[in-house]
Amino acid sequence: MTGDKIRLSKCNIGSDELIAAERALKSEYLGMGIEVKSFETEIRAYLKTDLDVICVNSGTSALVLALSCLGIGPGDEVLVPSITYVASFQAVSNVGATPVACDVCLSSGFLDVNDVRNKISKKTKAIMPVHYGSNSSDMSKVYGLAKEFDLRVIEDAAQAFGCKRNDQLVGSVGDIICFSFDGIKNITCGEGGAILTADNALAEKLRNARLLGVMKDTENRFSGNRSWDFQVEELGFRAHMSNINAAIGRTQLCRLNAFITKRQSLALQYKKILANVKGVVTFSYNYEEICPHIFPVRIQKTKRDAVIAAFEEKGIEYGFHYKPNHLLSYFKRDNVRLKNSELLWEEMLTLPLHVDLSASDVKLVCSVIERAVEDA
Repeated sequence: MTGDKIRLSKCNIGSDELIAAERALKSEYLGMGIEVKSFETEIRAYLKTDLDVICVNSGTSALVLALSCLGIGPGDEVLVPSITYVASFQAVSNVGATPVACDVCLSSGFLDVNDVRNKISKKTKAIMPVHYGSNSSDMSKVYGLAKEFDLRVIEDAAQAFGCKRNDQLVGSVGDIICFSFDGIKNITCGEGGAILTADNALAEKLRNARLLGVMKDTENRFSGNRSWDFQVEELGFRAHMSNINAAIGRTQLCRLNAFITKRQSLALQYKKILANVKGVVTFSYNYEEICPHIFPVRIQKTKRDAVIAAFEEKGIEYGFHYKPNHLLSYFKRDNVRLKNSELLWEEMLTLPLHVDLSASDVKLVCSVIERAVEDA
């Protein structure tokens, strides 16, 4: 890629996005209107689904609204993998409920269903599996557990738009699925998110809730009108998507298949080269089905430190996805130890991955890793 640094992540914005944003600006209707309506329709068409689509202003808002509209609140518990961005835990806390940190599987970083089972209590209302690394191959186990204990499932699919599971696009089936379209996700709106659900009554609540609880306001805004003599019956949020964000998202959606091909190609290249590097472990993801948002690997800590030093010398950005939430002061509980999550935190390293990365960039990154590991 161009420039001195190999960036960890970035968006890809071209002339079509600029034209789309200008179109929205020139309409002089910058709030939620026809662009958002069209984006929801196009997401539904892309996913080939009958689920309702509700666009909101961020992936975190999607989680908060889903929880709130399910009636989850003080005294309730939601089971969440500890390895996730803090947004997942904060979303649960935002509605007054308690996020219960669960362990993950070492081979994937995905929620450990056995640990989840052990933590189900009378207070448990939902499971929030996170599609870590864009992978969600064990969701059938989550849904099986949820059915057994009569729990709702809120899929934190922030990293998984454009991915497949069992040959079906993530978001095309399920209870509640929440996507993120922030600046570095598989597609971006600048900021944005979406909630999908097969629960029609819940979908209506979500539509109202994103607009401060104003009933039927979605219909008015989509027709270019405002609600004046309205009713509010439930808690609401300022969480709707703007026409500007939706216009950008619509253009990105048209480019998604090309993005998927590029991301998969880069991930497969990483996996092939690193398979021959002793001491580096890649996750067991099917890159024929998923569109990887990130490329995390495991490296023994002493060797990882050597790789980090080499990256910094060469101008290669890196990340850590993510510090376990049960180690954060606000979410820490006495005596909670999650063996796999804590081991991953000691060994994880996220390598550069985005559509502007080149095959030669990947080769360079891998060669730096190989040399650093051998010399450590």
